[in-house]
Amino acid sequence: MAPSKQDAKNELPIPVLIVAALVGLGVIGVFAWQKFGPRPEAASLITPEAKAYTRNLKLADVDIKATASYVGGELIEMTGKITNAGDRPVRQVDLNCVFYSVQGLVILRERISIVRPKDGPLEPGATRSFRMPFDSIPANWSRTPPQLVIAGIVF
Repeated sequence: MAPSKQDAKNELPIPVLIVAALVGLGVIGVFAWQKFGPRPEAASLITPEAKAYTRNLKLADVDIKATASYVGGELIEMTGKITNAGDRPVRQVDLNCVFYSVQGLVILRERISIVRPKDGPLEPGATRSFRMPFDSIPANWSRTPPQLVIAGIVF
């Protein structure tokens, strides 16, 4: 017996079922990633211990320059050196770079690691060069160097 027109109307085409299944799997994947995915290291927050140690981290030879980027914009690059004048090795140091407008308003705050675990710890007494590129600074930037604040230390 051939299916009736009523039965044909109630059946969904296979491509629609496949798309619905893929969307469902995608939603489940997003929830799983949020629940079980990688988490930022809690130790990268500035703890009282890390805050006390900031006086041992010395920034020097900080320079800023602008160059034309490949996409026609401007690349701002800061370079410098950090010295660990304390008695503990440091695996990670994050800086908050705060850019201001001509009016003195904060227009960009960007957190950047200048000492990274993949490069090995910054040992006591050691000095290391760093480079921080910025390619998305708003046009109303005052062109003055940003304020640099130690935002996190991981021992």
